[in-house]
Amino acid sequence: MPWYNYLSYFFGGIFFANSLPHLIAGVSGLSLQSPFASPPFKGLSSPGVNVAWALCNLTAAYFLIQHIGAFDIHHLADMGACFSGFSLMALQCARSLARLRAAQV
Repeated sequence: MPWYNYLSYFFGGIFFANSLPHLIAGVSGLSLQSPFASPPFKGLSSPGVNVAWALCNLTAAYFLIQHIGAFDIHHLADMGACFSGFSLMALQCARSLARLRAAQV
């Protein structure tokens, strides 16, 4: 399989992980930082904006994982690339959101 398929799965995992905090905050009625806030990435966006941002991220993840290459959930390399991207972004989200929350207190 070409290397760019694994790169696509890696970024698909990143987009998938990024969608979760926005989706959870949005459907819970909570505000969260997003690229559309003022100032970007530091201010809070409304729940509706966060749900919309989550859906954009899920759409990107879907296309990167399902429509590039032949992703197989039973293939260790495919899942490893996707899980690596997911893990990296999940840890980054936890770190940056904790830092932003601490600065707001």
